[in-house]
Amino acid sequence: MVAAADVAPLGAGLGLAVGLILLGRLTGFDRERSYYPMLMLVIASYYPLFAFMAGQNPMLELACATAFMALALGPVIWGQAWILVGVALVAHGLFDLWLPGHAGHAAGPVWWAPFCAAVDLPLGLWVIWLYARGPRQPLGHALS
Repeated sequence: MVAAADVAPLGAGLGLAVGLILLGRLTGFDRERSYYPMLMLVIASYYPLFAFMAGQNPMLELACATAFMALALGPVIWGQAWILVGVALVAHGLFDLWLPGHAGHAAGPVWWAPFCAAVDLPLGLWVIWLYARGPRQPLGHALS
């Protein structure tokens, strides 16, 4: 039997992902090409923050955050390859599932990794779907 404490972070993360998608749609924020890349920038910043707060060496987290941020910013800078934003979110979700058991990582609350994966994976798949469904234009135009 699965304990509620194990499922709660997943449900909360999925709820937040759906909420962010709906917020973007209802407010028109997702018509701005910076909406999903900015979410990725914020999401990528949490693990370095947790490492600093725990007094750990944050080099792994900073290196990974930089890579995720570069993937998210590439389309903004060059105006193409918007699928990279979705790929960055999905990759970060997989990173969430991998990191807690590796590299002596102990920063962040125990529930953070499953919560964050439950946000990242649906958001990333949503962005990839937006890119795949329409013309190869910035995300904001694909949402119109």
